[in-house]
Amino acid sequence: MRTEHPLDAARPARAATAGTATAVAHPNIALVKYWGKRDERLVLPRTDSLSMTLDVFPTTTRVRLDPGAGQDTVILDGAPAKGEAQRRVTAFLDLVRERAGMSLRAVVDSRNTVPTGAGLASSASGFAALAVAAAAAYGLRLDPAGLSRLARRGSGSASRSVFGRFAVWHAGDADATPRDADLGSYAEPVPADLDPALVIAVVHAGPKSVSSRAAMRHTVATSPLYAAWAAAAGDDLAGMRAALARGDLDAVGRIAEHNALGMHATMLAARPAVRYLSPASVTVLDRVLELRQDKVAAYATMDAGPNVKVLCSRADAERVADAVREAAPGSRVVVAGPGPGARLLHGGG
Repeated sequence: MRTEHPLDAARPARAATAGTATAVAHPNIALVKYWGKRDERLVLPRTDSLSMTLDVFPTTTRVRLDPGAGQDTVILDGAPAKGEAQRRVTAFLDLVRERAGMSLRAVVDSRNTVPTGAGLASSASGFAALAVAAAAAYGLRLDPAGLSRLARRGSGSASRSVFGRFAVWHAGDADATPRDADLGSYAEPVPADLDPALVIAVVHAGPKSVSSRAAMRHTVATSPLYAAWAAAAGDDLAGMRAALARGDLDAVGRIAEHNALGMHATMLAARPAVRYLSPASVTVLDRVLELRQDKVAAYATMDAGPNVKVLCSRADAERVADAVREAAPGSRVVVAGPGPGARLLHGGG
């Protein structure tokens, strides 16, 4: 049974030292994917999802309230944000300001260590860090579920990066009113008797040709395979939770791989197709299959992008990493493990 957490009031008590805060968060990789929204404004997914937060590629974000400013200033990786990036951060801060009962503008300085827009969940770490820092700077006192709901409004996957190790993001009740559905859609930790490695093959670090948001919308609207994939997600999630609880790496890997490849199949069946897989992606996928034929428990997963992540045991991580480097020369290969949740570094209450 799910444990519901109360959402703080629209204007919760303010922390004693609001004004400036710095937070850090890590990306997560979904083992059971989220793909498709039923409500874009509230960022409500069509299905539940489950992820592993990583111990690599943190995002560090500082939010400072600026009483004299007429607009927000957003700095991303040392440069002023423009266009959609600026708009998304400002819209998120507007939501925080509304809940805090404040109108002060802010200076946001965010530093990524994950390649942005390449299917490596930079928005997850980015908005989780922003949620924690902005809530502290504006004096919002939110419990973890409340922070998860808040982060979700910036990026759906950010709701899971609030938590460390493994987390499930509840889609909420599809038949509820919009307000009730918002309350029911949050992430929470998942017990797991497992400490695996995730070998990340960055075969292409540049921005994607089609954003995840656009690809989701198009896939849901045009792919004849989408409904079947979404219908199977509940079984995938139940199987994944059970496999994590008993520490069954093979079962976790099998479910993650078929769920991810099924998601990409829905995109390939969209009209016209959305194709993120590159020749290097396919080569790495083939190498993973060869590893299993050699009795190495290695299983692939992919988000919306060409980069491949390979789940395996810690003991096999270097062998898998070497195999991936050989399969995709020139790729950046990183070995990750389960990482921490988002946390406040400085400031706030």
